[in-house]
Amino acid sequence: MNSDQSTPDQETTSGQGPNEFDALNLPKPVLAGIHEVGFDTMTPIQRRALPALLGGNDLCGQAQTGTGKTATFLITLFTKLLDDADPKRKAPLALVLAPTRELALQIYHEGVTLGAHTGLRMVAIYGGEGFNRQETKLRSGVDIVVGTPGRLLDFARRRILDLSQIQFLVIDESDRLLDMGFWDELQDILKRLPPAKKRQSMLFSATLDRNTKRIANNYMNRPKDVAVKPEQITADGIDQMIFHVDRDRKFTLLLGIFEKEDVPKGLIFANQKVTVMWLARKLKQHGYDASALTGDLPQNARNRVLEDFKQGRTRLLVASDVASRGLHIDDVSHIINYDVPQDPEDYVHRIGRTARAGKRGKAYTLACDEYCFTLPDIEELLGSPPPSEVPFDEDYGKDKTPEFTIGRMVRQDRQRKQDGRGSRPGQGRPSVRSGRRGRGRPAQNVASGGQKSRPNQGSRRRGPKQGGAPRKGR
Repeated sequence: MNSDQSTPDQETTSGQGPNEFDALNLPKPVLAGIHEVGFDTMTPIQRRALPALLGGNDLCGQAQTGTGKTATFLITLFTKLLDDADPKRKAPLALVLAPTRELALQIYHEGVTLGAHTGLRMVAIYGGEGFNRQETKLRSGVDIVVGTPGRLLDFARRRILDLSQIQFLVIDESDRLLDMGFWDELQDILKRLPPAKKRQSMLFSATLDRNTKRIANNYMNRPKDVAVKPEQITADGIDQMIFHVDRDRKFTLLLGIFEKEDVPKGLIFANQKVTVMWLARKLKQHGYDASALTGDLPQNARNRVLEDFKQGRTRLLVASDVASRGLHIDDVSHIINYDVPQDPEDYVHRIGRTARAGKRGKAYTLACDEYCFTLPDIEELLGSPPPSEVPFDEDYGKDKTPEFTIGRMVRQDRQRKQDGRGSRPGQGRPSVRSGRRGRGRPAQNVASGGQKSRPNQGSRRRGPKQGGAPRKGR
C-alpha cells in the first residue's frame, strides 16, 4: 500500500468489488501500477481532485499528509506525460517541488513504484548528497524531476537543469516551503518556467492561508480549490495529554513515561538541534536504543537513521521538526513533544505521525515554562484543549547521569573538536575570519539554549506578509 494512500478516510476493499480507479479511464500502464500497489478505493482528495486535474485544470488542494495527495498528483503526471514519452529527450516536462529532502525522496520512491509500467524517467534532486551523481542523471535525460528548491536552483543556475520546457508543476507542502523561508528560491524557480497559461500547476498544502493563496494566484491559471475535511485537525485515534512540568524535570518525566508504558516505536520531538542531540545521548546512557535526526545530518546518515527506525532496529527516534511533515513511518505508537512546538501547526503535524491508517496512538507533550506560551494557540487550532495534568512524584524516573547536561555536552564536543584539530600534523592556528576555522572548513553550529537553531527546528522563517511584499528568505 502506498504510504500516502493508507488513511482512516479510505476503506480497503481489495478483491471485494470493482476498482474505483478504473472509472477514470486511465492509460493501461498507469492502471497497472495502481493495481500492483493495491489501490482500489479512492480517498476523498482523489475523488475530488483527479477529475479536475485529468481535465486539465490547475488545482489548489488542501489536504493533510496521509490523505492520498501524493498519489493524486503522480497519477496525473503519469497520465499526462505518457503520450510525450521520449527516451531521447533531455529536459524534463514535469517538476515537483518539496520543502525537505525526506519528502522529495518519499515522493520519488512512490513514483518509481506507482509508475513502474509507464517507462517514464524520474530523478530526485536534493542537497546533502553527491552533486556529480545527480548531475549525471540530469544530463542523461529525465521526464520528471522531484527536488528541493536550493539544489534545483543550483542546477538551474549552472544550466545543468533546463526548466524552460516544464509543462506540469507540483508544489507540495507549500505552507512548509514558506515557513522554511524558501520564498526567494521558489520565486526564482517559477520565473524560469513557462508562463502559467502554458503549463498545468498543482499546489498542495495542509493549510491554504492568504499567503499560500496569494502565491497560487500569482503563478497559477485560475486554479480550482479542493479542500478535504479542513475541520478534521487531528486523527480520532490519538490519545493526547499535556503534562505541566518544570523545565529541569522534563527528562526525568520522560524516563517515568518509558518506565510505566510499553513504547515499541516512539518519536520524540524537540525544538532545537542541541536538545535533540543531547536527548539521544542521554537516553542511550540510560539503556534506551535512541537515534537523533536533525536537519544538518549528512544525507546518507539521515537515510540510515530513518530506515533503522522504520524497520524497528531503533526503538526511539529523537527529531527536530525536519521529520514532522511529509514522512510516513508505520506503527509509531507514541509521539512525545519534549518541547511544545513554537508553531501551533507543527503540533498537529508532529502528533500526526501516529494513529495512521485507523490505528491508535498516544501523544504526550511536556509543557514547561519556556515553551508553554504557545499552548493557547494550539488549543484554538484544535478547537478544544487536550487533556492535561500535573505529574505526581511517582510519575518521574531517576536520572542516572545528572552531570551530563546540555552545557556539558556542548563543552565536550567543542573540546573534542579542538583536540582533533590540534593533533593534525602541520595544522596551523585556526582562522576565525569569515566564520571559518582552519583551511576553509566551515565553523560548526554548536548551539546552546540561547543560540539560534536551524529554521525548521523551532524558529520559523516566514514567507510573504499578508497585504505586503514577500519577506526576503535568508
